[in-house]
Amino acid sequence: MANATLSNPIFHDEDAARAHFEQVRWPDGRVCPHCGVVDGSTELKGKAHRKGLYKCNACASQFTATIGTVYEDSKVPLNKWLLAMHLMCASKKGISALQLQRELALGSYRTAWFMAHRIREAMTDTSEAPLGGEGKVVEADETYYGKPAVCPTRRTDGSAFLKGNPKRRNSRPVVALVERGGRAKAFHVAVADKATVSALVMKHVHPATRLHTDESRLYTGAADVFASHETVKHSAGEYARGDVNTNSAEGFFGVFKKGMKGVYQQCSEKHLNRYVTEFGFRHNTRAALGFNDSERTDLAILGTVGKRLTYRRTDEAYV
Repeated sequence: MANATLSNPIFHDEDAARAHFEQVRWPDGRVCPHCGVVDGSTELKGKAHRKGLYKCNACASQFTATIGTVYEDSKVPLNKWLLAMHLMCASKKGISALQLQRELALGSYRTAWFMAHRIREAMTDTSEAPLGGEGKVVEADETYYGKPAVCPTRRTDGSAFLKGNPKRRNSRPVVALVERGGRAKAFHVAVADKATVSALVMKHVHPATRLHTDESRLYTGAADVFASHETVKHSAGEYARGDVNTNSAEGFFGVFKKGMKGVYQQCSEKHLNRYVTEFGFRHNTRAALGFNDSERTDLAILGTVGKRLTYRRTDEAYV
């Protein structure tokens, strides 16, 4: 994105927005979504044709750049979509649907809410590369979102919430795996028990990694799987011992909780994983890793390709 300011024409002019989106989606030439032919299409220019409509010379199918993306069939102008994505990508702690409605002059809160969830879908991390590796540190930790006093007594699937610690009862667990100085993977899980957390750690962390956690029993036995398993004992007031700590994971949770409490304020369990995805995306494209707001937005724009999110077909409540 040549200009990251809000005065950029792509945020105000639909033709400029479409041209930018086509450049992001087709950097090596237009690709027919029906037959895959590259640079084998012709733009249809006539009073009966809308702008940005192409006809493939190989299969004779018509297509636009928005086919197969979250923008397909949307009545919201593309420039407003790009502005919404920029605002969500540039806001460290997120932006509420009500604020999006005001900034984009949308007709209803429902439209802004649905757009925000489609954008979160575009932010989904599809990388299968594990975190860490030889000589690297990955911190694992878990937190609980929601207040026991206001959370329902049962989950959306009918199962009961946690029993025991009253601070965690009825709260929704979120597990974060954070590579120190690198990427993070975060998940909302049904229950943060040893089986669930161990499966996530083993799937997403390279075995040559140094694993750092607190003294939680969820990670017992990790030393047999990874290069080492080192812990800090928070219950005894120990938060760092040499380079052994979980500060990166706690920093990730700090931003997540401030955003959820200060910006979004409340979130049902059904949608929590979408919000976790949003904060993970911004963490993985932060300035410390060499990204700016425009590059982060373009990555989110590219993530819209091949994704169609409708809440008539609800997503899974858990990972």
